[in-house]
Amino acid sequence: MQLQEIAQKLGCAYEGDPHLEIHGVASLAEAQVGELSFVSEARYLSLLEQTQASAVILDESTPLPRPLPCLRGRDPRLLFAQAIELFYQPYRAPTGIHPTAVIDASAQLGEGVAIGANVVVMEGVCIGDYTQIHANVTIYPQVRIGSRCQLFANCVIHERTQIGNDCLIHSGAVIGDDGFGHIPLADGSWRRMWQAGRVVLEDGVDVGSNTTIDRAAVGETRIGRGSKIDNLVQIGHGVKTGPDCVIIAQVGIAGGTQLGHHVILAGQSGLAGHLEIGDGVRVAAQTGITSDIPAGQTVAGYPHQPVSEWRKSVAALRHLPDLQRTLRKLQARVAELEGQLNLDRDP
Repeated sequence: MQLQEIAQKLGCAYEGDPHLEIHGVASLAEAQVGELSFVSEARYLSLLEQTQASAVILDESTPLPRPLPCLRGRDPRLLFAQAIELFYQPYRAPTGIHPTAVIDASAQLGEGVAIGANVVVMEGVCIGDYTQIHANVTIYPQVRIGSRCQLFANCVIHERTQIGNDCLIHSGAVIGDDGFGHIPLADGSWRRMWQAGRVVLEDGVDVGSNTTIDRAAVGETRIGRGSKIDNLVQIGHGVKTGPDCVIIAQVGIAGGTQLGHHVILAGQSGLAGHLEIGDGVRVAAQTGITSDIPAGQTVAGYPHQPVSEWRKSVAALRHLPDLQRTLRKLQARVAELEGQLNLDRDP
């Protein structure tokens, strides 16, 4: 594909030979002749001196350290993501039903649906148009799945789950299994509370590999429109998120907690149950959330605190050994002075 053609498809300006042939995309460090790369942060500009890429994507004002064909736009990372789509399309299964699939007679399948090998679709399931169900997926009764979804191999969708349009469920994810509900009894044992609720994924939700989203005892667990969930995330029963939240790997959210819109939870952060997390909250990696957070805050640490305070705490903690040595010297000196004072007072 020629450079000018790429620029036209991406709706951006270009500099250099309009007929330059580009056949793929790569990072600056790995790109070879004929490939397109990008720079979105100043710290990577030095790589432009060594890159073998035939062209790069830059913002509208960054100067080039050497002559190099380029595409320019306001958001280089977004342009690069769109460029990837010009050269790569993910695997799509062929339309139709694999002969090894087991599909209940009551299931409703939309137009252009693909059902892979060893898929099980139970009674009352409804699958929308052009949705793809890959190998070994199990779909329990009364599940509703929208149009243009992708359910990748070995994921499990439990009873009564509702999945909107344009959702991605990656391999090994479990959606709608029992919430962790147990009642302590007088003899020290535990009684299971049956989970009669459901999980709802609104349109455009992505769920990563081996992530679990539990259904509630009553009511629903709901993931808001456009939210993106990474691998190995645990979302407890009755959790609700607003639209466009981002939940990164190994996050755990206990039951009943509610997230506003555009909340970002970085990796390995943990949230206690029945909390209210306001709109636009940003949570740093490995943060422990123990109480409600008002809208717009950025927090870090355990227990969580505003990120500016956490940074001061971390900086102070680094000096703790020196402070401890100073304190011991001061204590020794005070003891010495008190001893001299006592001697002076003796008759």
